[in-house]
Amino acid sequence: MKFKLLFESASGFALFDAHGIDEIGQNTEAVSNSVTDLNRFGKVVKLVAFHPFSSALDALNQCNAVSEGIMTDELRNFLELNLKIKEGKKPKFSLGLAEPKIGSHISEETKIPCQSNEFVLELLRGIRLHFDRFIKDLKPTDLEKAQLGLGHSYSRAKVKFNVNRVDNMVIQAIFMLDTLDKDVNSFSMRVREWYSWHFPELVKIVNDNYLYAKVAKFVENKSELSEDKILGLTEILGDEDKAKEIVEAAKASMGQDLSPIDLINVKQFAQRVMDLAEYRKNLHEYLVTKMNDIAPNLASLIGEMVGARLISHAGSLTNLAKCPSSTLQILGAEKALFRALKTRGNTPKYGLIFRSSFIGRASAKNKGRMARYLANKCSIASRIDCFSETSSTIFGEKLREQVEERLDFYDKGIAPRKNVDVMKAAIIQNEDGEKMDVEDGSAADVSTKKREKKESKGEAMDEGKPSTIRSITNGDAPEEPTQEKKKKKKEKRKLVEEQEQAPELENTSGKKKKKKSKNVDEEDTQTATEVKKKKKKCEKQEG
Repeated sequence: MKFKLLFESASGFALFDAHGIDEIGQNTEAVSNSVTDLNRFGKVVKLVAFHPFSSALDALNQCNAVSEGIMTDELRNFLELNLKIKEGKKPKFSLGLAEPKIGSHISEETKIPCQSNEFVLELLRGIRLHFDRFIKDLKPTDLEKAQLGLGHSYSRAKVKFNVNRVDNMVIQAIFMLDTLDKDVNSFSMRVREWYSWHFPELVKIVNDNYLYAKVAKFVENKSELSEDKILGLTEILGDEDKAKEIVEAAKASMGQDLSPIDLINVKQFAQRVMDLAEYRKNLHEYLVTKMNDIAPNLASLIGEMVGARLISHAGSLTNLAKCPSSTLQILGAEKALFRALKTRGNTPKYGLIFRSSFIGRASAKNKGRMARYLANKCSIASRIDCFSETSSTIFGEKLREQVEERLDFYDKGIAPRKNVDVMKAAIIQNEDGEKMDVEDGSAADVSTKKREKKESKGEAMDEGKPSTIRSITNGDAPEEPTQEKKKKKKEKRKLVEEQEQAPELENTSGKKKKKKSKNVDEEDTQTATEVKKKKKKCEKQEG
């Protein structure tokens, strides 16, 4: 059987004919040895046809189709033209390919037997190595440029995403927040230790790190601190008593004096700590807004910080959506899980989910149940955020209500709603919200048109009818007669129904009376017969 090879290059499709494969015996070692030598490899493989791509965009489309395992029309025409396939007859050759996916698609569409194995890959490796020698007027530099351009465009097309829903920004922001927390804490401790040599009493008065840095920058030299600066200290601390206490402590301080250069360095370092703390606040606000854009339902269910930590630990929102709820429950507790599996101990009940307030509110007995239930709802919310086209917080709010109801069920025994009912209500609410958004613009136009029509009708009535009718049209008077008419109709209907029911009731009562009279007659006859029997017995006994 003849053997053909299809090679997809950056410049076009190439079809090769392989000779002497029976002599090699499809030995990969023999092929790999002959690949490097062009004289030996050129005897085995020969070029049959070459179809260049028309443009860089065409090359990108063909490359995407090959990677997805789809045969394009150009490739199909190229194969049918050069392989000369006859309908109704089996081909007397097989086609070697690098991608098995596209091979299966070609065999389904054109009935050409395709194969992809180590032997074929070795032959294609040799073709790739000597490809510029097989095709005339093709320079190695041109091929390299084509490969580089196609590689960049292919990777750029694969990395294309919605700019507003980039989960990578959330991952970087949460990592930055963690590092900033550590840095701000360590730097603020350094400010405390440094400035405590000059003013040790300030540590006990001001506990907050950010406020301590502000006060240290404001005070600078304790010997210059007087009652004039109490107003400035009260603005910083928000407490006049503390400001007075700082001034009194500075008068009787046991700290040593610092040189002006040392005080300048302490002041600059305190300013850096303040800037870092303010940047941390801004970064937190940025993370909250970003989470509301990327995963609004997850954020409304479990909070922005915990949701961001789950996304960063999973790697992306899609990875988190693919995780089952049992995996999501113990995300962040991998060490404890594998330790438990190794020692055959109890596996952990929760990981990063433990940071949620729901598990903290649950009792010690129900923490595991609450973690399992919350992980289930988080997996639902992450899948909705990942795969839904429109972003809304309706599902997250409904899921949060379910978690609250489950907490009440564990504490008070109140039965929660079913998940089906809650999801139906959420879907209806979401659809109504979308309709309202769509109809907001059109409804305003329609309402204005209706008002204009009503006003025009009212003017016409005013011109053509007397004043009594005008007062009716302007007021609420016509509603009353319509209501009275409705009441009268209802009363008539009731009277007719009562008249129809009356003879029926009489008939039924008559039947009941007849039945009662029959029963009474039967009872009387029974009593008479019993009396006669007793008399006969008495007469027999006397005789």
